[in-house]
Amino acid sequence: MHLVQILLPVYDNQQNPQPHDEFRRVRGELTERFGGLTVYTRAPAEGMWKLNDNHTTRDDIVIFEVMASQLDTAWWREYRHDLEARFRQDVIVIRAQQTRLL
Repeated sequence: MHLVQILLPVYDNQQNPQPHDEFRRVRGELTERFGGLTVYTRAPAEGMWKLNDNHTTRDDIVIFEVMASQLDTAWWREYRHDLEARFRQDVIVIRAQQTRLL
């Protein structure tokens, strides 16, 4: 079993809010493919990273999680590229970890 998390930005690179329809679309796509999901939207998480020694940037993000019995890396790679175009981002983080149900 794998836990897959998608970190989606609340704002684009010009600080314009992402369209709510895109978040709804992702919800529908993931629910259809994986049978369910969890979305953390109540209070956006804050992502920060250092661009260089003089500049740190930040993003407000929402996290989408799904459980997958198999990890289809080719599908996830293609989906990540699609999300990067739709959300107007250079990189969207999708991460997976192997897990087990207790």
